[in-house]
Amino acid sequence: MSGLLSLLTFLAFTSAAAKPNAGLKTWARFRKLPYPGDKAFLYDTFPEDFIWAVGTAAYQVEGAFEKDGKGLSIWDTFTRGGNRMATGDVGSDSYHNIRADIRAITQLGVSHYRFSLSWSRIFPNGTRGSHNEMGTNYYRTLIKKLQDIRVQPVVTLYHWDLPDHLQQTLGGWSNPEMVGIFKDYADFCFQTFGDDVKYWITIDNPFVVARHGYGTGVVAPGIKNDPDLPFRVGHILLKAHAAVWHLYDRLYRPRQQGQLSMALASHWIKPSRTRLESLRECQCSLDHVLGWFARPLFTDGDYPPCMKERLGSRLPSFTPEERAQVNGTADFFALSHGAALSFQLINESLMFGQLEELDLRMLLYWINAEYDKPPIFVVQSGWYVLGNTKTEDPKHMYYLKRFIAEALKSIIIDGVNVIGYTAWSLIDGFEWHREYGIRRGLYYVDFNTLDMKREPKTSATFYRNVIQRNGFPELPENRPAQGIFPCDFAWGVSANSIQVETTPSQFADPSVYLWNISNNGELMRLKGVTAPPLRRTTHCADYATIRQQVDEIRQVGVNHFHFSLNWSAVVPSGDVAHPNSTLLGYYRCFTRQLLQANVTPVVTLWHHTRQRSSLPPPLDTANKWLNRKTPGAFADYARLCYRELGAHVKMWITLNEPNDEMVSYQEGHQMLRAHALAWHAYDREFRHSQGGKVSLALHMDWVEPAFSFRREDVEPAKRVLDFRVGWFAEPIFGSGDYPLGMRSWLRQLNSLDLPVFNEEDRQLVKGTYDFFAISHFSTEMVTHAKEDSYTYGAMLEVQHMIDTTWIMSPRPVVPWGLRKALNWVREHYCDVPVYVMANGVQEDPARFKDSLRVYYLYNYINEALKAYTLDGVNLKGYFAYALSDERDPGFGMYGHVQEEVIIKASLSNYRNIIQHNGFPIQGATPQQCPSMPQPCLGCHVLVKRPWPVVGFLMLVGSGVLITLGLIIYYTAKRHKECY
Repeated sequence: MSGLLSLLTFLAFTSAAAKPNAGLKTWARFRKLPYPGDKAFLYDTFPEDFIWAVGTAAYQVEGAFEKDGKGLSIWDTFTRGGNRMATGDVGSDSYHNIRADIRAITQLGVSHYRFSLSWSRIFPNGTRGSHNEMGTNYYRTLIKKLQDIRVQPVVTLYHWDLPDHLQQTLGGWSNPEMVGIFKDYADFCFQTFGDDVKYWITIDNPFVVARHGYGTGVVAPGIKNDPDLPFRVGHILLKAHAAVWHLYDRLYRPRQQGQLSMALASHWIKPSRTRLESLRECQCSLDHVLGWFARPLFTDGDYPPCMKERLGSRLPSFTPEERAQVNGTADFFALSHGAALSFQLINESLMFGQLEELDLRMLLYWINAEYDKPPIFVVQSGWYVLGNTKTEDPKHMYYLKRFIAEALKSIIIDGVNVIGYTAWSLIDGFEWHREYGIRRGLYYVDFNTLDMKREPKTSATFYRNVIQRNGFPELPENRPAQGIFPCDFAWGVSANSIQVETTPSQFADPSVYLWNISNNGELMRLKGVTAPPLRRTTHCADYATIRQQVDEIRQVGVNHFHFSLNWSAVVPSGDVAHPNSTLLGYYRCFTRQLLQANVTPVVTLWHHTRQRSSLPPPLDTANKWLNRKTPGAFADYARLCYRELGAHVKMWITLNEPNDEMVSYQEGHQMLRAHALAWHAYDREFRHSQGGKVSLALHMDWVEPAFSFRREDVEPAKRVLDFRVGWFAEPIFGSGDYPLGMRSWLRQLNSLDLPVFNEEDRQLVKGTYDFFAISHFSTEMVTHAKEDSYTYGAMLEVQHMIDTTWIMSPRPVVPWGLRKALNWVREHYCDVPVYVMANGVQEDPARFKDSLRVYYLYNYINEALKAYTLDGVNLKGYFAYALSDERDPGFGMYGHVQEEVIIKASLSNYRNIIQHNGFPIQGATPQQCPSMPQPCLGCHVLVKRPWPVVGFLMLVGSGVLITLGLIIYYTAKRHKECY
């Protein structure tokens, strides 16, 4: 009667509590979150009682596979069969190294240590009758040592290493008798260790046990060829777990007050298309992996409907009594996430045409929604590095950072009840089917030494720091700065080029129109009638494209505009005596119109691109920059531009971003000479009369050490910056020679590629600057620990990488990198005036509400403000890149749809920052800046030649007066006729 009553209670509860497919809303919810703000790193801390843990599994680390009476496990047998190369016979030899493991756990500062019991070490043949006291004492000792350092154990009863005797005699987990056998083993463990254990895991990752142990044969016991066996095994695993939970709940919980669950693993999946069918396939994919075991435990005691529909009779069924027995048998949701399953043991057949993704935060939210907000303990999380990696494992470290950060967002932003996080694993060990090919430990183990010495890796230091701070508390440098730039700050926008119109469009239409002034005022074209060709001098106002472009620039609110000339177009023959006068006239008009709009033109003489050299054809076909005549030809071209445009242009860039890695050292040497010759030409021949400034602009993305726990860690980053930026900067702004570190490194490689400055060239190049200009877009990290051959720079011996928590589009968005780059300039070249000549981000041109660019500009400019106000960088200007998608696709603040120009959200946001001259403190007295003098482009003409101009103005004035008189006369006459 009592059994029937409990069954009825169960049915009533499940019908009321179950929310089928509640997790389906996850994808839509995250798609609606503000971008990119939601992707930004969250600086905050975890709850005070948060569980920080680290874990291991017995077979991976214990070793001593035949020591002190231990029986064989299925892994001892499995690793000796087939074509497998290694075993876990010794592993990390934790059986003999309890003290070393405890020392490592102490150093980390964790509150909990998860480990598993080796079933065959306690019961060599799997049953109580074979009890091995020495094996049991090993775990008693371990738990006692943990108590001594005030670390609580999290104990797993079964982590894949079934006693081989049970496999050979019963068929292992395919036999229903295993339910009772496992229950008896658990009973012994509760009796023996339970007073000191508050968290129990019955079975780890039953998906892998069932599908890959008894289906694909990838892991022990390696059984395959029966496609339905995994589902029968999974059925038995669930029953075994439920029997153990009820045992603990009935006999041990009242006294021991512990909690018990089953560790379930899952991947994450995203829809290949934004359709409901794709979302349902994602839901079904999760149901086939995680829901297979989670739904019976947390929802209704039965398998997901998706599994039942697709598998039919292949999937065993629960009786109502069994459903009642299984449902609710988990005190918390134990989640295993990371390299044990994700992108490893999930094949395409379980993705149902969707895309796998590594996203712990979304998985946590899905579990929270799907299973009615259970407390979630992440009992395994981490990634891996290659087997030849030693103590420097930045890849693992940044994956840890990513997963921990996602758990924090899940708590703070999503409201998910995540109670703990377990980094995997404590030490390197035998990695199952990957053997020793990868490492997952926070501590490096040298498997070739007798004592298996443990050394902390970079990831261990990182994890210890996170635990000490209880997360990622916000530091002063992480907070937005408030303040303003100086009154004379140069606010600009950059474009690689401008639209050129060699034929004025203002008078290009020869048609004759009739103006219907008496009716609607429309112009009507007279068919068959054309006007005679105009014989008049072209004026700047005739170019419609100039008016349009200048108007677009003016709307941004900037006071500077940076664009590049095209050397090969200005001097197509290479002979400056025969330039393209029409093009020069257009540039002259453009710069003049900019000044009239109170915008200072900043002009680049040569813009380096990888696609084309932009050198005049005679030089382009004659060895390009390696031609010894090219620097002199460039200086002549520079003189031409200074002479023709210098009246309007007061800020020149000789070479824009010449420090490209595709440029050879010999080419770079000639470019430096070309810049110096052009600078000296201006300094000697034009500066006195024109009063302008000249320099070059270097590409300077920041390079950050992947970790900086020791002095040696920063050397790779210094080396890369020497080769990328110092290569051009040091000869001009510093010593007149290439960086010492650059020369010594190449000498160490026996390389003679770097040219030597003779004394004449040294004097020619050194000091040829008026300011330091950089283009900055992104940041990367480097380390000397080789991990990925595709991103490893062999010549500089550095591994290039990124922090996986960074926003990507497609390059990393790292605002603080700009501040560090500006400080690098200050530290190397003191108080040199600095301009950020280009700074922008690539975003889908179709996104007119370009929220990423809004975020990018706000935060990068804010970091520039910190460099100016807090660090003392002599920052003179900031130029956003770029003006328009038409000329710089994906970077523009103007978009284009057919012939319509679209103003993006970033433009108004940038204009707002400019109007406030930064980020003023609320309530502070407004900045008082003197008004800028209006340009008077014709004033010098009036001073030099007044009488012709005065006469012309009198003639124009007379014409205006006569015209006004005629208009008044005829208007009065028409009014009289109406009366």
